[in-house]
Amino acid sequence: MPDISLTIVVVLCLASLAAGWIDAVVGGGGLLLLPAMLLGLPGGTPAAYALGTNKAVAIVGTTGAAVTYARKAPVDVRLAVRIGLAALAGSTVGAFVAAGLSTDVLKPVVMVVLLGVGTFVMLRPAFGTAPSAEPVSTRRVLAAIGLAGLGIGFYDGLIGPGTGTFLVLALTALLHFDLVTASATAKIVNCCTNAGALATFAWKGTVYWQLAALMAVFNLVGGTVGARTALKKGSGFVRVVLLTVVFALVANLAYQQWIA
Repeated sequence: MPDISLTIVVVLCLASLAAGWIDAVVGGGGLLLLPAMLLGLPGGTPAAYALGTNKAVAIVGTTGAAVTYARKAPVDVRLAVRIGLAALAGSTVGAFVAAGLSTDVLKPVVMVVLLGVGTFVMLRPAFGTAPSAEPVSTRRVLAAIGLAGLGIGFYDGLIGPGTGTFLVLALTALLHFDLVTASATAKIVNCCTNAGALATFAWKGTVYWQLAALMAVFNLVGGTVGARTALKKGSGFVRVVLLTVVFALVANLAYQQWIA
């Protein structure tokens, strides 16, 4: 465990709690947790340790949220795992590509896409408020595996921020899920991608396991409470959180691109 003060440990644990809640409701918890890790760890700590420890924390909260959703929401676990395995493959390829590509080139594109998505959700109040009564076709399932799995998985390996949010939006649009079911399915997919990333960081030895274990307890509580909140409040509540996270993502990427 790194030599950090008790105050910083408390701040990191509270950030982990909040991030778990946000991530469980609509994704995007990494927007809060990863910057907190980067700021909280001692100066000079390689970024890989922040990334690895972040994954070790996030997988616990994501798993807790996934279990909570699976117990109470109509989740097709088999479909979610199929998309998750595709996302795992996509994130692996994305990580390799990221090694030789500047993500600064892609960030403006992602910002434009997010603004478009946010505008669409604002102008379509009914988007994701109720599941479609029609059965999902095989073509849509394959599209979800390709886009939500391989495509967004690739983005996760290449850039990362907002992966859970993109998954919720893609699953809602492609499979006609309501936002609560989409969030539940996205958690299972996230478990797959987080497991692959964590295995890589663990193999490289860039995880602070003691710090991760402590923060993971708070992340698990946040994730479980967030999932229960989404189930209780319904899709209307998730829609509000979704829009908040989308525009926070845009602001975060704009700051990284032009200010930081």
